[in-house]
Amino acid sequence: MCFSATASFTASVALTGIGVLALRAAHTPGERMFALIPLLFAAQQATEGLVWMSYPWDAPTLRAWATQVYSVFSHLVWPVFIPWAVRALEPVPWRRHVLALLGVAGFLSALFLLFGMVATPIEVVPTGGHLAYRSPHFFLPISLTLYLAATTVGLGMSSQPVIRWFGVLALASAGFTYLVYARWFISVWCFYAALLSVMVYIALTSRRTAARYAT
Repeated sequence: MCFSATASFTASVALTGIGVLALRAAHTPGERMFALIPLLFAAQQATEGLVWMSYPWDAPTLRAWATQVYSVFSHLVWPVFIPWAVRALEPVPWRRHVLALLGVAGFLSALFLLFGMVATPIEVVPTGGHLAYRSPHFFLPISLTLYLAATTVGLGMSSQPVIRWFGVLALASAGFTYLVYARWFISVWCFYAALLSVMVYIALTSRRTAARYAT
């Protein structure tokens, strides 16, 4: 999370619980892939907790490593993983085709961001009660467009209403964060998206309910 180490670790524990519940509600390989989203967010938030703790511990090496691991999640994992995880659940052929294209867009975004991370390693500065990740390549128009297409539009392409709402709210939270917390966008939006990942569990349980009524 973006406010303190305590908040980050608390969010991580809560997301781990949600992730375990989501995995228990998953019964197919595609559902299990989708159910990993809260657990991945839990790992990301735990990593940001270590970033916070590196300051009172005076541990610059830990900070450097934790910052890069956090950035692997924020810059590389999400644009690649989200569209393919949604596609793994999707039964409608044309939606699957669109999600495959969004998966390619996410891969291109991640590849571009990876080159940027190698050329200019991401740094983090605590300011204004938040963590500001210095990643100028993330905000380039083509990079950010591909990233948002893969992550938020990818969710919105699902034929399942709960997952579509996940995408709508993720995109709305991105807009709100950019308007209000632009300097800390990466950290704050990841927090909002992490909170929204509870909808993964809701989506999986609603699939089970729908399947029971259909039989």
